[in-house]
Amino acid sequence: MSGYDVVVVGGGNAGFCAAHAAREGGARVLVIEKAPEAEAGGNSFYTAGAFRVAHEGHDALAPHLDPGERERIPDTVVDAYTVEQYEDDIARVTEGRGDPHMAKVLAEGSTSIVGWLAETGIRWRLMYERQAYRSEGKDVFFGNLALGVVDGGKGLVRQHAEAAARTGIDVRYGTELVDLVLAGDRVAGVRVRDAEGRTSTIDATAVVLAAGGFEANAELRRTHLGEGWERAYVRGNPLNTGDVLAIALAAGAVRHGDWNSCHSVAWDVGSPPLGGDRELTNQHTRQSYPLGIVVNLEGKRFLDEGADFRNYTYAKYGGEILAQPEGRAFQVFDAKTRPLLRQEEYDVEGITEYVADSVEELARAAGIAAEAFVETVEVFNSSIEPRPFDPAIKDGRRADVDPPKSNWASEIDTAPFYAYAVTCGITFTFGGIRVDDDARVLSDSGEPIAGLYAAGEMVGGLFSGNYPGGSGLTAGAVYGRLAGRHAATLQEVRGVA
Repeated sequence: MSGYDVVVVGGGNAGFCAAHAAREGGARVLVIEKAPEAEAGGNSFYTAGAFRVAHEGHDALAPHLDPGERERIPDTVVDAYTVEQYEDDIARVTEGRGDPHMAKVLAEGSTSIVGWLAETGIRWRLMYERQAYRSEGKDVFFGNLALGVVDGGKGLVRQHAEAAARTGIDVRYGTELVDLVLAGDRVAGVRVRDAEGRTSTIDATAVVLAAGGFEANAELRRTHLGEGWERAYVRGNPLNTGDVLAIALAAGAVRHGDWNSCHSVAWDVGSPPLGGDRELTNQHTRQSYPLGIVVNLEGKRFLDEGADFRNYTYAKYGGEILAQPEGRAFQVFDAKTRPLLRQEEYDVEGITEYVADSVEELARAAGIAAEAFVETVEVFNSSIEPRPFDPAIKDGRRADVDPPKSNWASEIDTAPFYAYAVTCGITFTFGGIRVDDDARVLSDSGEPIAGLYAAGEMVGGLFSGNYPGGSGLTAGAVYGRLAGRHAATLQEVRGVA
């Protein structure tokens, strides 16, 4: 028996979710992954493993958590998060530019994805160290993002691969998609190239594309995102260069979504610019900026650090940093707020950190225009409304400056002072190809391309300009499951081992 029922292109979270779902449907499944096994996992490997899902609160999440993770539930506050709130969050942070129907599919699909993945073999925990602050004797989660995978992105990829091995899903690493095989008006397989450069054809009734966007391609970033984006640092997979997107478009897929924006964050200037740090992965990110101020090389603030919970602003602030002189900025804190910073991000060996006993000394150490910086800090400190500081809620402790700081304003007045140099780290591009509710790839006519599906960051339409934190892995899982389930129904599946 030659060929497979379903071939999945891409070995990240979305691809493996498609593979698991297709295998559950009785299909013979092959996953092909361009990277060698030691470098596999796509962008998923480089994440913190956070999933944004609709749920009924901490008691509803508890049964899915690892047993040891449940002990803290009595002292934990995780508010319920409805499907409607999820949809509203996507609409709000994208300023209405996202596809509302796709947002509904994502939000509704998220309600069952945790249990399904738990049955598949994914282990869950609450991300106390990243998403909660201690308040009134409780660990209070903020920004409607609490759930993560045990061992983060590394654990997510490992657990997916282990589940694939248990259930008989074949995985070929070091195998690159060269082209889709067409039989008339339908996709009938893939042409691939192995690590030795040999090409071959693999027959399949259905193909699922889950190979990411074009964020690692400097030329395409400049073309679609704009001048200067070629200087952005690549956070994750250096192989996401848009090749599979091009293959899909050549086969008749239609573009969808915002090809001119992306997910980008504050990223350590000392990190590898081309991505692929398999050891530190997401630890190069700097996401405690709501607790301090952010200035450019000229010593001036340029954004509202407290506009919203970090989960709703971090994915757009990388672009704001890139637009500053030399594409860099500095997150500034003092001795009062430094203990509140995420330890896994700000206590990393080799971090680009400056420490000084005065604001002026800090500026000189970091290379910030000292006089302007001192003035910025003085004006900021004098403009803060005298309200209680509470990072677990939108505390309304505002600094009435330009731009304002809407919440969590704290005087920068207690030595020692800290500055962290950041640049723009690009995560993934928001533009992609269009799919329907079964994750079937659509053509210009609006009709499905028979036998072709897509999931993950290849799918456009959900996000534009910004996104709610944790939605990316969830979208990959929801659309991956849809793709795999439907792909497995295309024929009477041949006997499986």
